[in-house]
Amino acid sequence: MDSFLTWLDSIFVAYNEYIGGYLLLALLIPTGIFFSIKFKFLHITKLWHSLKVIAGKYDKKSDEGDINHFRALTTALSATVGTGNIVGVALAIYVGGPGAVFWMWVTGFLGMMLKFVESTLSLKYRKINEDGSVSGGPMYYMEYGLKDKLGSFSKWLAVVFAGATLLCSMGTGNMAQSNSISDILSKNYNIPTYISGIIITAFVLLVIVGGIKRIAEVTSKLVPFMAVLYFLSALIILLVFYKQIPDAFYLIFTDAFTGTAAKGGFIGAVFMITIRQGVARGLFSNEGGQGSAAIAHAAAKTKHPVREGLVASVGPLVDTIIICTLTALVIIVSGAWTSGVKGVGMTVIGFSNGFSVIGIGYIAKHVVAAGLLLFAFSTIISWSYYGSRASEYLFGPKSIKPYRFVYGFFVFLGSVWGLDLVWHFVDMVITFMTIPNLIAILLLTPVVSKEIKSYFNYMKSISDK
Repeated sequence: MDSFLTWLDSIFVAYNEYIGGYLLLALLIPTGIFFSIKFKFLHITKLWHSLKVIAGKYDKKSDEGDINHFRALTTALSATVGTGNIVGVALAIYVGGPGAVFWMWVTGFLGMMLKFVESTLSLKYRKINEDGSVSGGPMYYMEYGLKDKLGSFSKWLAVVFAGATLLCSMGTGNMAQSNSISDILSKNYNIPTYISGIIITAFVLLVIVGGIKRIAEVTSKLVPFMAVLYFLSALIILLVFYKQIPDAFYLIFTDAFTGTAAKGGFIGAVFMITIRQGVARGLFSNEGGQGSAAIAHAAAKTKHPVREGLVASVGPLVDTIIICTLTALVIIVSGAWTSGVKGVGMTVIGFSNGFSVIGIGYIAKHVVAAGLLLFAFSTIISWSYYGSRASEYLFGPKSIKPYRFVYGFFVFLGSVWGLDLVWHFVDMVITFMTIPNLIAILLLTPVVSKEIKSYFNYMKSISDK
């Protein structure tokens, strides 16, 4: 079995190293830049309007949909605010050096616009089911939005995306999360991974059987709580090491283009490692361009696609620009990035170094464990919804219940698998979603342009009254 897993891991690594990583670089950043310029940095200029929408200023109970704007955002955020913010940042710095953080920022900034575009399209082409529930996501705008352009190929593109979403739900939103939970519980509290796996699986199944409304109810309470808890903990460390903060930013910016912190290889090769790690971990963290969050945003109660697109654009700001930056700064200012420790252990060392200065170093591992557990658990339950929508699209409504039990099994599987194998699998399947999605949203640019013009003309008309 070990030899088979080693062989499998080598395939994942080869794909990520020579195919997937470069495809992402060739498509993700240029597409984000194109949309940002095309739509005049709407994700920044209309940020205040986005926040008003999230606050409920424009909510109408009579609008079609399953959940309000705030719950749509917290559901999408709970799927992205996960191990990428704690483990992913540490892995990016371990492999690519502090400069990888800069490329995470770039991916997050452009991800704001990509999420705006894909969520606008997702809501426009969503399907209202007979029972009043909503099904939406890139597979729907691929099939119906691209039908005139691509003919029958639009359906095949949608099937590829939905199939990749199923795989990704098992990897990105499931195994990577449960693996990180079981790993830290094993290291901190000597809890066997299979015990952690059984407990996590049981709690996940209790939540996901209730569908999007129960998931949204849980995440709307969990996400704000866990974000504030982690923010305050990280802020303490940054206050302790406040003198090192300017140096940390200097290191991030300079290393982004030199790769001097990465070990071995020529400068050009090291630079590519840095940028690939930043983009890969940034995409894993905020999912902008991947199309996953658009599935949750499609369920929002609104008749204005652009309105929900603006809500979606806030996700990467919170997830990558704010929370990932906090983790990165804790790791760098505390000196943890030079420890040589891989994964969550680097983050633990960062918090431990900071808390030790004020005499409470012993709580560091508990803070990180609590943050990771809450982040990862919320991601697992939200990704179950993404996978169930993909399963429904491919196999019909009757497949949702069996899917949930298979999903639970993969929660357990991720808990007991090795760290490297899980993350290499995750990096691979993310590209299977992202690349078809980026192609689709580029082809649908005229539709987004029309929706933007229509929405802001509408907002102007009601403000003039």
